[in-house]
Amino acid sequence: MTKVATRKTSKTKREREREREREREREREREREREMEVSFVLKLLSSLAAAGLVGFLLHLYNTVWLKSERLRRKLRVQGIKGPAPSFLYGNLPEMQKIQHQLPNTPNHSEFVAHDYTSTLFPYFEHWRKQYGQIYTYSTGMRQHLYVNQPELVREMNQCMSLDLGKPSYVSKRLAPMLGNGVLRSNGIVWSQQRKIIAPEFFTDKVKGMVWLMLESGQTLLQKWEDCIEAQSGMTAEIQVDEDFRDFSADVISRACFGSSYIRGKQIFSKLRALQEVISQQNFLFSNLGGLKKQNEIGCLEREIESLIWEAVRERQGSETSSAEKDLLQTILEGAINDQSLGKGSSKRFIVDNCKSIYFAGHESTAVAASWCMMLLALHPEWQARIRTELAQVCPDGLPDANSLPQLKTMAMVIQEVLRLYPPAAFVSREALEDTQVGNISVPKGVCLWTLIPTLHRDTEIWGPDANEFKPERFIDGVSKACKSPQAYIPFGLGPRLCLGKNLAMVELKVVLSLVISKFSFSLSPKYKHSPAYKMIVGPGNGVHILIQKSVLDR
Repeated sequence: MTKVATRKTSKTKREREREREREREREREREREREMEVSFVLKLLSSLAAAGLVGFLLHLYNTVWLKSERLRRKLRVQGIKGPAPSFLYGNLPEMQKIQHQLPNTPNHSEFVAHDYTSTLFPYFEHWRKQYGQIYTYSTGMRQHLYVNQPELVREMNQCMSLDLGKPSYVSKRLAPMLGNGVLRSNGIVWSQQRKIIAPEFFTDKVKGMVWLMLESGQTLLQKWEDCIEAQSGMTAEIQVDEDFRDFSADVISRACFGSSYIRGKQIFSKLRALQEVISQQNFLFSNLGGLKKQNEIGCLEREIESLIWEAVRERQGSETSSAEKDLLQTILEGAINDQSLGKGSSKRFIVDNCKSIYFAGHESTAVAASWCMMLLALHPEWQARIRTELAQVCPDGLPDANSLPQLKTMAMVIQEVLRLYPPAAFVSREALEDTQVGNISVPKGVCLWTLIPTLHRDTEIWGPDANEFKPERFIDGVSKACKSPQAYIPFGLGPRLCLGKNLAMVELKVVLSLVISKFSFSLSPKYKHSPAYKMIVGPGNGVHILIQKSVLDR
C-alpha cells in the first residue's frame, strides 16, 4: 500500500509540474503575442506619423509654397524681379546675412551725409541696387512688393479702395501696442473710426490747443533754466529727447484727454516699455520671441488697458458741456452711438483708439523735435535765422495760433528735418483683394512697402545734395522742392494721411519757438549719432545738447 501511495503522490507531483510548465508556456506565448501586437501598433503609428508628416509637407507645399510661387509668377510676368527665396524661410536667411555683414557704425564726423537706410535696412538697399525701385521678395511664405517709384507711391497712397489696407500680420504683432484702432484697422472698421476721430485734428481744433502747448512748453523751459543754474550758471548739458517726450506727452494728455501728464505718466511709461520689448526683434519680418517675451508683452498690455479704462470710467461719471469736449469724450460718444458695436466691442473700440493716440500722438512728435534740435545744433546759422524771424513775427516772444503760420523759416527747417529723418520709416499696405496700383496688378495677399527715407534721399528726385541739410530747398513749398512732390511723405499721403499732421506741425513750431527764443545750443561731445528703428526711427543713444541762454534773453 505504501509503495502504491508513493507512486500516486509522485505522479501527482509530476502532473502538477507539467501543468505549471504548460501554463508558463502559455504565458510566454501570450507575452509573445502582446509584443507582436505592440510592435504592430508602433509600426502602424510610425507609418501613420510618417504618412502624416509627408501629408503635412505636401499640404504645406501645395497650399503655402505653391501659393507664394503663384504670387511670384504673377509679379514676374509683369517684369518684376527679385531675389530667389528658399523653401519655408523665403529671403529671411539672406536678409540676416546682409545685416550681419554691415561695417562698424560711422564716426560722429561722418554722419551728416550718412544715409542711415543702408545701416538700418541694408537688405532693401542691396536689392534696390540689383533690381531697381520695384522688386519682390519673401519672408517665410509671405510675398512682398518693394515700391519706391514716385508715381507708384502716389498711386498706392491715394488709392481710395478699401481693398488696399494695412498688412494684417504687422497689425497682429502691433496689437498689444495699438490694438485695432484707427492706425492699424482696415475696411469699414477703419472708415468708421476715422470719421469719428479725424475732425478732432482739423486746423480749427488744433488752433485751440496752442495755449496748452505754451503752458507745457513753459515747464520745459523752466527745467532747462534750472539745469543751467545748477551746472554753472552759463552752460548745461541736457539729453533733450526725454524732455521732449515729457512735453509732448503732457500736450496729448491735456489737449486730447483732459488730464495732465502726471495723470497719464504711468500710461506713457508702460507704452514706452512695451515699445522697447516689441522692438527688441525685427517685428516686421520675424517672430516676436519666445514664451517669456510674449508673457511680458501680455502683462504690459493688460496694465496699459487697465489704466486707460480707469480714465474712461472717470470720464463716464462726469458731465461735459459740448464746448469742453475733448478727443476722449468724442471717442466715448462715437462708441455709444455706433449701433454696430456691442458692449465688448465698444470697450475695445475705446481702449484701442486711446492706445493709438497716446502712442502716436506723443512719441513721433517727440522724436521729430529731437532730430530738429540735433540738426539745428549742427547749424547755428539756422538758429539765428529763426530767432530773427521770431523777433519780427512775435514781438512779445510768444507765438500764438495766428502768428504760427507766418513762421516760414521755421516751417522750412521742420520740413527739411522730416525729409532727412522722418519718424515713420515705411508706408505699408496689403492687397486684401486683387488690386490695381498704377500699371501693376497686385495679387491678393501681397504686401507693398515703401521705404520713406530712401525716397526722401533719392538724388534723382532731390538733386545731388539730397543727403545735405538745406532747408532753403522748401522756400517755395514742397511742390518746388523736388521733381516729384509725391515723393515727400513724412506723414503719408491720401486717405491714410496721418491724422495728427496738423497737431504735430503746430506742436513742433511752438516748442522750437520757445526753445530758440530762450536758448542757443550746440551738440555735446557725448552725442553719438546712431539712428535706431524701434517702430519709428529715433536717436538710439539720445540727443545730448550743450545749451545756454541766448544773448537776447540774458
